[in-house]
Amino acid sequence: MLFIERALVSLKPLNQQLLKAEIITIGDEILIGQIVDTNSQWMAKALNRIGISVYQVTSIQDDEVHILKALKDAENNVDIVLITGGLGPTKDDITKHTLATYFNDALVLDTNVVAHVKALFEKRDIPFSELNRLQGMVPSRCKVLENNFGTAPGMLFEERNTVFISMPGVPFEMEGLMNEKVLPYLQEKFTLPHILHKTIITYGMGESSVAELLESWELQLPKAIKLAYLPAPGKLRLRMTAKGDDLPILKTKISLELESLHKILGDIIVGYEEDETIEKVIGTLLTEQSKSLSIAESCTGGAISNLFVQNSGASNYFKGGLVAYSAEIKKQELAVAASLIEKYSVVSTQVAEAMAIGVQKKMKTDFSIATTGNAGPAKDKTDKSVGCVCIAIATPTAVYSEEFNFGAPRDKVIQRSTHKALELLRKEILKNYKK
Repeated sequence: MLFIERALVSLKPLNQQLLKAEIITIGDEILIGQIVDTNSQWMAKALNRIGISVYQVTSIQDDEVHILKALKDAENNVDIVLITGGLGPTKDDITKHTLATYFNDALVLDTNVVAHVKALFEKRDIPFSELNRLQGMVPSRCKVLENNFGTAPGMLFEERNTVFISMPGVPFEMEGLMNEKVLPYLQEKFTLPHILHKTIITYGMGESSVAELLESWELQLPKAIKLAYLPAPGKLRLRMTAKGDDLPILKTKISLELESLHKILGDIIVGYEEDETIEKVIGTLLTEQSKSLSIAESCTGGAISNLFVQNSGASNYFKGGLVAYSAEIKKQELAVAASLIEKYSVVSTQVAEAMAIGVQKKMKTDFSIATTGNAGPAKDKTDKSVGCVCIAIATPTAVYSEEFNFGAPRDKVIQRSTHKALELLRKEILKNYKK
């Protein structure tokens, strides 16, 4: 058994206010990019909701020395260590063996785990083998957390006032254990503060411009509230975070500061990430006015339509979208005149407007969006540079268009075009909005 020398560290008080956690994900498949680590994101959100801050997320190899070092580092830094991965019955799953080494413990057979695995296999009509029996081998000093969603149990250790919890790497098994066992345990064991977030979504103004507007307001923020700027292609999110013991007071503080933000930023605020995106806001506006929408996309390739159809109730206002990628389809399906394309090229505000009118008439809608541009990476047959995009919005009474240059690379051009199109559509709907 590998021996690891461990320095004595000062004991951490168990019921302290601002508890810190580290998430350790184990698996070569994460490090080689074979799978995306969604577990850490899910756990971080779940911990934050109950008042536990995530100090660090660490992804490591299925390697004993690497795991031992990560455990030691985490123990020195945080109060709670959450581990996922490496709990299967095969030889490459070494997490529980390494945990036994770390705690100078030995694996023992837990008959309850074996019985659970047998019952699960019988229910699924799967033969039970000696390899499956290995799932019942657990460190003797751990508290076994029954996994109602799979075969590998969770394991909980309380050592030197640090809590270690190991869970399977399969996302739905980890989530099940977290919801059923881990989160309730942490809430019962620790006195936790409240952490509130309010994320405001803005469109149409860059980060530096918004920061300039908010400078005085930000300086007078209460100490309990922090502001973070989260820029993304085409939009900016402002996240207010409040921490404290008194939930009603925190909610009041957040509400007051939110009122101030609305007064300063006005209509560039389109919604809140916790409850609505700009496409949901647009859907609500259209539904309230009993108006409809259609979309003609060239360079965005269906990205705008995809955002709308992800929302339930979209059929109430979204009639459909058409990806008119080639000049032939623009002419054939959207009635864009060949002379218009020859005179101005397919990447032009004139063609964008013709596309918007064409899809509006074809699908008999009140509003429409059209995009045409050169997303790159190379220049097309037009004289337009990479990143040049023309966006048109057709309303019940008129059609408007603008030309933009979103730079490169290709995915950023598509993202920015999508967000800008939604921003322009929202503005036009609001102009026609009747309360």
